Amino acid sequence: MSQTGLPARRSAVYLLDQLLGEGRLMSELLGAGVLDRLEPEDRARAARLAQDTLRGLERADRILQKHLSKYPPLTVRNALRVATVELCHGAAGHGVVNAMVELVSRHNRYAHLKGLTNAVLRKVAADGPEAWNALRAPRLPKWLRGPLTEAWGADAMAAMEAAHFAGAPLDLTAKTDAAAVAEATGGVLLPNGSVRVKDAGQVSAMPGFSDGDWWVQDAAASVAVSVLDPQAGESVLDLCAAPGGKTMQIAATGAAVTAVDDSASRMQRVSENLERTGLKAKLVTSDVRKMTGTYDAILLDAPCSATGTIRRHPDLPHAKDGSEFGELIELQEHFIDHAWKLLKPGGRMVFCTCSLLPDEGEVQVEEALARHADMSCDTAIPAGIDPAWQTEEGGIRLRPDYWADAGGMDGFYIACLRKTA
Repeated sequence: MSQTGLPARRSAVYLLDQLLGEGRLMSELLGAGVLDRLEPEDRARAARLAQDTLRGLERADRILQKHLSKYPPLTVRNALRVATVELCHGAAGHGVVNAMVELVSRHNRYAHLKGLTNAVLRKVAADGPEAWNALRAPRLPKWLRGPLTEAWGADAMAAMEAAHFAGAPLDLTAKTDAAAVAEATGGVLLPNGSVRVKDAGQVSAMPGFSDGDWWVQDAAASVAVSVLDPQAGESVLDLCAAPGGKTMQIAATGAAVTAVDDSASRMQRVSENLERTGLKAKLVTSDVRKMTGTYDAILLDAPCSATGTIRRHPDLPHAKDGSEFGELIELQEHFIDHAWKLLKPGGRMVFCTCSLLPDEGEVQVEEALARHADMSCDTAIPAGIDPAWQTEEGGIRLRPDYWADAGGMDGFYIACLRKTA
């Protein structure tokens, strides 16, 4: 990593310019290789700085507005935001201020604002940390906060926002021995069998990565396969499979899994993950609605708003506006109906979404049950899941504020649907 940290800070500001100015997603930018020229440590630091700034954006803006008569251009404003978050998280004031002044001074259009940058950040360094701790947890944008508050209530909304602000530790799913993975990585076992690691650092350098002993997967996401409970020798269809965490879970049980996704690049990631872990699956790049055949069990991790993943992806509320919700809900309905045709009589299908919106979970299953006379909801609860998380129609609702003391979890909805024999 560079001594000044300037490459990482400059890249973090660029990421924020793209996220907040152009509405692009972090995953899209990283996938396009915008950080590939950086050294690995600088690459990780740039992404972390951008994510920390997004999580604390409301607080940073409240602190900065005390020292600004008007907001500067977005690039300079983002530089101030990154520096404010660093300073309020305890970074050395001298280094942060000097680095950001240098960054602005090198800008072709905004070099004349280096004096403003210096003056503002020196004031933030003096009074920012105390002010930061007195501010509320940042709130979601109104377009998302409104429907979520309506669904879960004001207290739950506040708890979820606190979980989003806290961020997410690293969760691992072990191929075979979770206890051994926890011991090797310094992690702890969660009630569902996932391994949670705090302050993990570079993932590829962790013990067991190169040997394929585990893969990264949020604990909530792993519950879907636990609900499906695949058995050795069963034919299992994993729909919308990339990046492959659930595919590997299923394959590790000895089931014959066919993984389907419509993105060739994302399926390449599934192939790489399978190769690293030594697990086997048949990979098919296709639209879900074009699949044929019949299967003992199906996992449908349907495209959704991804509103349950904000603790790990704080860019989502800023890059989206909710306009795609209706289209996604309709697509989920089509996927459910087509996948149901592929399920053998007596088989089971897990429908899941990483969404906090009932229309993409509870309501979707209620309506599917009304459409299909041969469909019922299996109410069995897997190990480690609180029975209180079961929903009225028989699914499981997971939220970011659950397991809060241990670091939370992604928001997920999961339902196991049985087909009459």
